Amino acid sequence: MTAAESADSFPERDFQSETAATIPVTALTGFLGSGKTTLLNRLLRHPGMNDTAVLINEFGDVGIDHMLVREVKENAVLLNSGCLCCTVREDLVVSLRELLRLRFSVMSDVPAFRRVLIETTGLADPAPIIHTLMTDLVIGRRYRLDGIVTTVDAMHGSGQLDEHMEAVKQAAVADRLVLTKTDLAEPETVAALRRRLRALNPAAPVLTAVLGEIAPEALLDAGLFNPQSKIPEVTRWLNAEAFVPDHRAHGEDRHDHGHTKHGHDVNRHDERIAAFCLTRERPIPWNAFVDWIEMLIATQGANLLRVKGVLNLAGEERPVAVHGVQHVFHPPTVLPSWPDDDRRSRLVFITRDLGRQAVEDTFDAFVGKAA
Repeated sequence: MTAAESADSFPERDFQSETAATIPVTALTGFLGSGKTTLLNRLLRHPGMNDTAVLINEFGDVGIDHMLVREVKENAVLLNSGCLCCTVREDLVVSLRELLRLRFSVMSDVPAFRRVLIETTGLADPAPIIHTLMTDLVIGRRYRLDGIVTTVDAMHGSGQLDEHMEAVKQAAVADRLVLTKTDLAEPETVAALRRRLRALNPAAPVLTAVLGEIAPEALLDAGLFNPQSKIPEVTRWLNAEAFVPDHRAHGEDRHDHGHTKHGHDVNRHDERIAAFCLTRERPIPWNAFVDWIEMLIATQGANLLRVKGVLNLAGEERPVAVHGVQHVFHPPTVLPSWPDDDRRSRLVFITRDLGRQAVEDTFDAFVGKAA
């Protein structure tokens, strides 16, 4: 976004039709051994997934996971070895572009797939996938991010969250969290992990896959726009109420100052992660919002793990959706209508080493004064 953009320019494009014409992309992530491949195999056995193209990224030289998926889907494509957060990002662009070429080529036997699933390595940061879909001009016109699905091992998930920042980021930015191996874990362990995940990512549903089985509709169409219904699913995509503090739901006993009686655990990486939602009643001036978000990106971009929201802009009758990851923001999208009578602007933040108060203070300094 640039400050030169204004709300008045939005109606010149039919974002609803453009979005409906794009191919949804779902990123399947999760830490090592959390059951991503098992889940993927089960998903691809559902009849409704027959028109799905699959991209797999794995860390290593032997494509074991790729062979497992190839037994189910012949049009799976294996990315070069490496991690999506570094050199493989270029391979992701090449692979997505090649899939498009094959899809529209009369000489190709690749079917006209309607969806793409990307399985990342267990060490991957999902942010580069979102960056790629937002910044590559060819890909951005043909694909859209539908959602990030993160698998979490019920037996070892808490330990992985303690020890690996990658696991924390994967869970924090997810649109759907899927617990695996719950049949092997103690009920108390599973319940504690659920509470921890809800605190880390309040708006993401915490689902359960038994032996990898879960209905595709529970994971897919998780984005802001569902082309099948042509209705903006704001209430599902942006569940602001989930961010209202409820310490009893997290099983915490707190003192007056908001700290747990046990204090902070320095070994827990998710102590550095914050999830909160800013809401504002009054319409927001677009140029002031752009100035604020550009300042925030310039000074704290690396710590903005994910930002998504719906704005009530001054001079615009319809809601405007915004979506960003770290230093990259997607162009604003005008939605056809508000889903209900709630006209508040709502911005959900998932941040690292950046608290709510700092974000809110800068927002009020830039946008509040202008409003």
